[in-house]
Amino acid sequence: MRGTVTDWARRTQRIQVGDTVAYSKSFLQSTGQYTGDVPHARGKVTALVPVGKDLTLAEIAWDKPDLPARVNVKNLTTKKGIALGE
Repeated sequence: MRGTVTDWARRTQRIQVGDTVAYSKSFLQSTGQYTGDVPHARGKVTALVPVGKDLTLAEIAWDKPDLPARVNVKNLTTKKGIALGE
């Protein structure tokens, strides 16, 4: 049985609900955040909110206080990326 386009998009999406995430190295460097809570924060994605054709926000339950509840998925990396320093 063939899958739908929605199934394919969900399987190939970089960030998925349930993933452990952190801000990506490239995002942190571009914003000059090398110390403090943000580079060390880890969170669990609780939902994905498509906002437009090229923009999806991840709702995140962070382990640090005062971080934004929604973050552009392009600014995040997964557990694998965290381990690789991405």
